[in-house]
Amino acid sequence: MGNPRQNDTPAGEPHLPVVEVDGTAYRCRSARGAPTEIRPMKANLLLIDDSEAQSSQIIESLERLGYSVKRASSGAEGLRLARESTPDLVLLDVVMPDIDGFAVCRWLKVNADTRDIPVIMLTVRTAVADRIAGLNIGADDYLAKPFDDQELEARIFAALRVKAAHSDLRTRNQQLETMLHSVEALAITDSLTGLFNRRRFADVLKREFAVTRRYRNTLSCLLVDIDHFKQINDRFGHDAGDQVLKEVARRIVGSLREVDLAARYGGEEFAILLPHTSKKDAKIVAERLLGNLRKQQFTFGSELVRITASVGCAGNTDVASGQAEDLVKAADLALYEAKNGGRNTVVLYRSPADDAVLATSLPPPTIPFPGSIPAPSAPFIVNMSPPSIRAVPDSSVRPNPADENGDKSNR
Repeated sequence: MGNPRQNDTPAGEPHLPVVEVDGTAYRCRSARGAPTEIRPMKANLLLIDDSEAQSSQIIESLERLGYSVKRASSGAEGLRLARESTPDLVLLDVVMPDIDGFAVCRWLKVNADTRDIPVIMLTVRTAVADRIAGLNIGADDYLAKPFDDQELEARIFAALRVKAAHSDLRTRNQQLETMLHSVEALAITDSLTGLFNRRRFADVLKREFAVTRRYRNTLSCLLVDIDHFKQINDRFGHDAGDQVLKEVARRIVGSLREVDLAARYGGEEFAILLPHTSKKDAKIVAERLLGNLRKQQFTFGSELVRITASVGCAGNTDVASGQAEDLVKAADLALYEAKNGGRNTVVLYRSPADDAVLATSLPPPTIPFPGSIPAPSAPFIVNMSPPSIRAVPDSSVRPNPADENGDKSNR
């Protein structure tokens, strides 16, 4: 160690008490007849060194320079104190009886609670290989003994400056990530209802449709349109319309599974994706949703208002083109039919494939009688009597060959 600076601490007060206030260490100084002066400490340091004499000299110098120092006499104790007190910096001796400084530094850097603590290794080893070994395992600096107090403070200050810069960078990165997540959420969310917006729906539709084609799954789409919504806005104002939209969105979410996706498609129209759901099962979901909407009542002023909705439903089997957008177009055609059919209902899209299946399932048509032949009023009745069998005369019987030739004995 070099000659310490004697003008930092008055003579007779080599060791001043240290107190901690709100997590910050302070050193108390008092002149004779003067009130106690509290000076903030520069940083909290941990010295890991097995030598009692060298540790006392280093601690005295560091405290004189304005640092608060804790000492560990072994590697194991140093690891424990580093986890418990989380110092700002660790001064680590390389040569120790139980665990050498290289192993201690390695454990400090692999532990999540201590990996960000700067480590300055102190040793009498001056070989380049030892310096490289210390730096390779994660040490921030390497200082050979003996060293000057000013050089030690300069290296401590440099390590703490780098640590502060890293901490500030991490804080800024976290703030940036939080901001990016917020911006991303705003970009895909409808601000009024809290549902996804049309852009997000289009992205998920493309992905789910591709998965459906790849694995031969089923996928259905519902388009929900609130009936006579314009009348609500015109009669009660846009605030009443916003209230209706929020409640409809809430009931839509309550009627779906976690894997389903609901989005505000535009105005009073909502779009719903139902993965692994056939068109027949999607109709059940739509009917349940309409049932929930019919139960809702709104009071605007002194008037009680009930709402209904129309739903168009289509499945991936209705799309022959292989384009995801055509699934929404099919559901939109079904919704248009539901609107024209009186509203407050669910209509399934009928594709040419559905018409072909329906044609094959119908019974064969009956063949009408020609116009010139009147149709019978009763079934035909045919009476058939059994044929009569008459006796065969004797003359028709073929004579015996023996009789034809004549029998001499009988003549």
